[in-house]
Amino acid sequence: LSESKGEYTMEKRIPSVPLITCDPYFSVWSPADHLYDKDTCHWTGRAKPIKGLIEIDGKTYRFMGAGEEETLLQKKFEITSTTSSYVMEGAGVRLHIHFFTPLLLTDKKLISRPTSYIDWCVESLDQKDHLVKLLWEFGEELCHHSKEHQSLVGGNSQENKVQISWMGREQQPLLSHSGDAVSIDWGYFYVASKKGAAVNVLYEKEKSSIRAVAEAMVRESESCTDYLVVAYDDVVSIVYFGEILKGYWTKFYLSVREAIEASVEEYSLLKEKCALLDERLKKQEVKLLGEEYAFLCAVAYRQSIAAHKLVCDGEGNLLFFSKECDSNGCIGTVDISYPSSPLFFLFDTEYVKAMLRPVFKFSQMPVWGYEFAPHDVGRYPYANGQVYGVKEEFGYLEPHNGKVFPAYYMYPAGSDIYKESMQMPVEECGNMLILCAEITEEDGNIDFVKPYMKILEKWAGYLLTHGENPGEQLCTDDFAGHLAYNTNLSIKAVMGIEAYSRVLMVAGNEEESIWYHDKAATMAKDWQRRASVEDHTKLTFDRTESWSLKYNLVWDRIWNGGLFEKEIYEKEIDYYIGKINQYGIPLDNRATYTKSDWILWVVSLTDDREKQKKFIEPLVKYLQETPSRNPFSDWFDTITACEVHFHNRTVQGGLFMPLLLQKRNNNIRSGARI
Repeated sequence: LSESKGEYTMEKRIPSVPLITCDPYFSVWSPADHLYDKDTCHWTGRAKPIKGLIEIDGKTYRFMGAGEEETLLQKKFEITSTTSSYVMEGAGVRLHIHFFTPLLLTDKKLISRPTSYIDWCVESLDQKDHLVKLLWEFGEELCHHSKEHQSLVGGNSQENKVQISWMGREQQPLLSHSGDAVSIDWGYFYVASKKGAAVNVLYEKEKSSIRAVAEAMVRESESCTDYLVVAYDDVVSIVYFGEILKGYWTKFYLSVREAIEASVEEYSLLKEKCALLDERLKKQEVKLLGEEYAFLCAVAYRQSIAAHKLVCDGEGNLLFFSKECDSNGCIGTVDISYPSSPLFFLFDTEYVKAMLRPVFKFSQMPVWGYEFAPHDVGRYPYANGQVYGVKEEFGYLEPHNGKVFPAYYMYPAGSDIYKESMQMPVEECGNMLILCAEITEEDGNIDFVKPYMKILEKWAGYLLTHGENPGEQLCTDDFAGHLAYNTNLSIKAVMGIEAYSRVLMVAGNEEESIWYHDKAATMAKDWQRRASVEDHTKLTFDRTESWSLKYNLVWDRIWNGGLFEKEIYEKEIDYYIGKINQYGIPLDNRATYTKSDWILWVVSLTDDREKQKKFIEPLVKYLQETPSRNPFSDWFDTITACEVHFHNRTVQGGLFMPLLLQKRNNNIRSGARI
């Protein structure tokens, strides 16, 4: 993973570097190899400029953002799960910069708190003293969506232990738009430093920006360190079936200023906690699948979490809303939660429960009169009912960005507002059942699913009727088009029925559980007979000369269910190896593109370390060489390394599937079936 460019050694190159990663709106990235090559931006590519200059003994250099100034030479870049670090050198000094967001999945308050950190250390390289001044400038675009200049308000204040500067639009059109490739157009941006520190912050109205300045004498044997807290108060976060919800962090702090003050006070503690998490995760990842796997996980971690917003409903129930970034902007998409779930199952089932609650709520509303599970619950930040597959006459929006869909949850039964051809019945029923089963087994009880047992029974019944040989319908890989007799979708149905069986077993309904298990086992046996050809299994039951990645098989390994013969796994893996291109294994025989999350699910189908490496190494190579400069894309071409679509999506949480499998294998079990 080393690449020399003159004096600069790039240990790990990624297409876009996460700098600030709090939620889908407060998200700032550097889309370049060097921090000073380009201006920083939102994951959508919209400008969110943060400039960095350093004056050394009277001469000014640039270390962050585009510009005409001479630059310090970037000597090193490193990424861990929580931190992106740079080292710059020039004019006799070395500058260390760290951007970290304390996304510790053991602490929901921190996951929700809309604050992030920038810290730095300046040291002498030439055994001489140097007068150094650092200047940070945060542009007005951090506060709004449009490219045009906006009239801002702002100010400066001294709090108990911090100094704070803030800015935001004069007009505050709260929740004014919905969409995919949009950033926030309301709320207030903050920069804070510790009171009495060497760094001062100031809102400058005439420049519509916030500046932070730190000045110090760097001596031969002393380094100078300091930090900033940056924050964004979105004021209101989510519309949830007509209910206006604020961020979960507001349960703990009376105001964003109080949250900022806590962030300043906790800087040292959280930096240490982040380092410990990074070290622990990397140790586990390296031991399991090597350094390259650890690198993939480090790139995926913050992106996977920060594509969500954590809130509470009026009854105190935790809700964890995903945004389907660079796809269609949907909120709470079931087939986004499904691939992302391994990361969250590693830490706490509460996150997955919080993903599913809105889906269950919508599925019980009169407008959703189907026997199968919905696809989504709206378009971010409006969770007002599914928008996927809406008929034109009921408010289909084109173009997709900016406008707000009607509140579909209010429509009466029989409204017939959805195109059935655009639904994903087997896919979403299977996803919901599988996630519920994993929650139940991880928790060892049915507390979460108990209110929804009738719904789960209905969805399991749908899979029994339609899942063995699915008709023409979409699945989560809908970008590849409709398919009839999809073998991978049929596996989803088998595992969904088995999932319901496992829920029933934990509930104490042993006889009924065995009945569903036997149905799943019979379907699995028949699947193997109909899907198999000599050295692999088919894409569809009716296409002999075809193949596809059978990533849904992984749940049979997770649960040690024994539904599918072990020979199926190894035969598939060996066949896939023969299909691997320079940048990865294609999704199926129809195209050369792939999905990164599914690749790591496939890796989990074998225990052979050498075979696993054959899938992981091309994915790392893709990150190193892709010409696309967006956050980690999950849909890219395996020959050109170009992103096809999709980036900054939480589905990269699926890369943690091997760790989840290891965790489940280490659990003490009373038998093959819990």
